Amino acid sequence: MDLDTILLETEERMQKSTDYLQRELRGLRTGRASTALLEYIKVDYYGSHTDLRELAAISVSEATQLVVKPFDPGAKHDIVRAIETSGLGLNPMVEGSMIRINVPAPSADRRKQLVSQVKKLAEESKVAVRNERRDANKAIDAAIADKKNPIPEDSAKSAKEDIDEMTKKFCDALDAHASKKCAEIEEI
Repeated sequence: MDLDTILLETEERMQKSTDYLQRELRGLRTGRASTALLEYIKVDYYGSHTDLRELAAISVSEATQLVVKPFDPGAKHDIVRAIETSGLGLNPMVEGSMIRINVPAPSADRRKQLVSQVKKLAEESKVAVRNERRDANKAIDAAIADKKNPIPEDSAKSAKEDIDEMTKKFCDALDAHASKKCAEIEEI
């Protein structure tokens, strides 16, 4: 494998870790209503676990209120049950063909829990990025040791430096996402 391929694959995998963190952070509750809170809640729909966003239209009607309009009115009670058991602490209310959900502001203790959860998710993502760095460095070492197509040590050294810079860039981005989410959570 050549160095350019190693660098590109490493960057793609590091980007996936960043994207994963962003998706997870969108689902964490702050004081504001966000459709991302509910999108990935699994609903037991005719025996299969389906994302809520595939079963209903989710919208924000007010700053602290979400409205869920099921595509299939028969799934309404399954959706309510899934929201209640999701662990988000939300209380859905059925109004005709739609479901209203008031999103209360989290308490001070809950805010602290959410901030620590954000930091934990960010650290897990940074560990994943560092693991990608380790794997890339191993691949470069293997390319140096390859007897058929050895690569120059100068090129390998500069590739390792590029990987270190890439790792620092992605870790800084992960920290920025986490601190932004922490500020959102702590905002009343």
